[in-house]
Amino acid sequence: MATKVSEQETIPVSKVQRAAKFITTGAKVGGNYVKHYAKKMVNPSMDKEELHQNNATDIYKSLSELKGSALKVAQMMSMDKNLLPRAYQDKFTMAQYSAPPLSYPLVVKTFQKCFGKTPDQMFDTFTRSAVNAASIGQVHQATQNGKTLAVKIQYPGVADSVSSDLKLVRPFALRLLNMNEKELDHYMGEVEERLVEETDYVLEVERSREISEACAHIPNLRFPTYYDELSSDRIITMDWISGKHIKEWMDTNPSQESKNQIGQALWDFYHHQVHNLKQVHADPHPGNFIIQEGDQLGIIDFGCVKVIPEDFYQGYFALIKKELLINQEELDQIFFDLEFISDKDNETEQVYFKGVFREMISLLGKPFHVEKFDFADDSFFEQIFQLGDRISNDKMFRKSRQARGSRHGLYINRTYFGLYNLLNQLQAEVITTKPDWLK
Repeated sequence: MATKVSEQETIPVSKVQRAAKFITTGAKVGGNYVKHYAKKMVNPSMDKEELHQNNATDIYKSLSELKGSALKVAQMMSMDKNLLPRAYQDKFTMAQYSAPPLSYPLVVKTFQKCFGKTPDQMFDTFTRSAVNAASIGQVHQATQNGKTLAVKIQYPGVADSVSSDLKLVRPFALRLLNMNEKELDHYMGEVEERLVEETDYVLEVERSREISEACAHIPNLRFPTYYDELSSDRIITMDWISGKHIKEWMDTNPSQESKNQIGQALWDFYHHQVHNLKQVHADPHPGNFIIQEGDQLGIIDFGCVKVIPEDFYQGYFALIKKELLINQEELDQIFFDLEFISDKDNETEQVYFKGVFREMISLLGKPFHVEKFDFADDSFFEQIFQLGDRISNDKMFRKSRQARGSRHGLYINRTYFGLYNLLNQLQAEVITTKPDWLK
């Protein structure tokens, strides 16, 4: 049960209120820089750690009050660990678990708007405080006819503020991610599309059912049942899945066999979605998974689903093959199709970027090159971070005038990064199944 957190009585809904919040945060961040440089004059050896710490705290605080897309972007940034100084990662990771929840009167208001009834009129019992609060909605526990239910309620104003919020978050993202405007815009369109979908709870229920049914044959997975008559475009009611989050479960010191069983279920779940369904649960952060008695893995959130276009799929996974048995011409075509290189690149740039992306993809593809992969191997993750650091600090990469890589890659890379990360937390060794054509 969550400890008592202070609840939020209001949420900035209008564009003006939300923009004002960003401006005051911007001013605070600016103030932190001024303070930092003033201290640095006195003590030249001071590093930026304290500055990062203060900025992360200020930015996180206002994003969590705003809820919605801005908080979601912080959450995504924390998953992409090699993009951010550690202070931001630690702070923004909290976005995956703990945003201040909305007070009960605001919850009642949402129910009256959706159903013309209060929660008490619809359920036998309903917790007045949220059991869990995240970026786009919060969860309450309810019961009806002896069934325990999870009721997810979307924060007011979140759906209408996706586009304007993303415009407001741009200056922070540019500064924190070290990207140029072109690169950021290239990806922001994709982020906006996914976030608009995430605020559509009718679509979420539809996809949850579709993917749950398509994955029902996979051993050791559990999915909740969804209840249409208790759901709307802003509220979802489903079975309550009891159990522990990965971190809590790992604290109980499970056997290696148990860790491998959960890890295998996770790998099989993603394998089937990516290679057979060509659409994937693209939000593999720890808050979306619950481990139940008997080492069963519960999947509780299908808000973010990425449909994988066939041509992107073919090119991306062709590069993951262990022995790249593709002739140079075909390989060049794949690099162009995946937008790793373009006609604007000169000969030197083309050679450089082809090399970089081959190295990146073959590293991400490592688990695919063996029958079994031990994700407890921290040196593998160290290699990924080192490569990320090396590339992002490389002159050639920094002065590149264009975005690199197809926008479709954003969520696919994030999915695999997230999956590998979860398997690393589980310290699991799994049989890395792959489609026949990739063997």
